Amino acid sequence: MEFAVDGLTCGHCVQTVEKAVSFLEGVESASVELVPGGRSRLLVGGRADEAAVREAVTAAGYTFAGS
Repeated sequence: MEFAVDGLTCGHCVQTVEKAVSFLEGVESASVELVPGGRSRLLVGGRADEAAVREAVTAAGYTFAGS
C-alpha cells in the first residue's frame, strides 16, 4: 500500500511513522520517502489493514494528504 502523508519534516518524523506502522499486525515493512514540507510517501508491505495504518499515522501526529 502507498499513502501520501503531510507534516513530516525530518528523520525523526520518518522514524516515528515507520515505527508506529511497523507494530501493526500484518505489516512486513514500512518505509517513508521524506519530502520535507511536502507530501511524503509511506510504503507499507504485507497484509496490514488500511484503516489501522491510517489510525497509527494519525495517532503519531501526522495527517494524510487531502485529509
